[in-house]
Amino acid sequence: MQVLVVENYDNTGLGQVGTALAEAGAKIDLRRAHRGDPLPKEVNGYDATVVLGGGQNALADGEYPYFPQLLDMLREFEAGDRAVLGICLGSQMLARAFGGENHIGTASEFGWREVELTEAARIDAVLCALPPRFPIFQWHDDTFTLPARAERLAKNAAAENQAFRIGRATYGIQFHFEADRPLVRDWNAAYGSLIAERHPDWADRFEDEAARHGPDAETVGLAIARAWVKAI
Repeated sequence: MQVLVVENYDNTGLGQVGTALAEAGAKIDLRRAHRGDPLPKEVNGYDATVVLGGGQNALADGEYPYFPQLLDMLREFEAGDRAVLGICLGSQMLARAFGGENHIGTASEFGWREVELTEAARIDAVLCALPPRFPIFQWHDDTFTLPARAERLAKNAAAENQAFRIGRATYGIQFHFEADRPLVRDWNAAYGSLIAERHPDWADRFEDEAARHGPDAETVGLAIARAWVKAI
């Protein structure tokens, strides 16, 4: 199993998706596109792709000129029935690739927040085994409209489109289900000043919230990761 991973920002990390891929014996081709690594010209030879999150918005083509190629690549993966997973920014890029509108700065969330599954998720191969509501880590400011071909799978009050599927195995997931507590701690260290500027009390309340919500969030996150890897 050959999986292309596109990194768009420093210190993002595969987290629990990496755990599930390792369990399946996947070979990972990591491209740090934001650092200048070229995207592959052909998707033949790959079984799936994962597009990770980032602090930029999905319309920032000027600062990140590889974005249009990434959109084309996502469409090519889906057309070939190769599995796709877009997380946070990756989900916003996926929505854009298939005709959704990106709304910048209209849906801010940070920390563990509750997400609710839709009726469609009950028969979805990746999300069907999850509880109807669960806490999960969020860190985003933007959202998007649902592409015409997409099925909404999860929502909450802040963002109507928290997860969607196009075709058999192309998934856009706004929330950070990959983020277990060790990964969130890494983000706390890497982006401490940024977080403190926007959420001054985060350092004081982090451990309590991590203890209360982390175990359930990690159970859900690993279940999503394993189910998506099975869909490859």
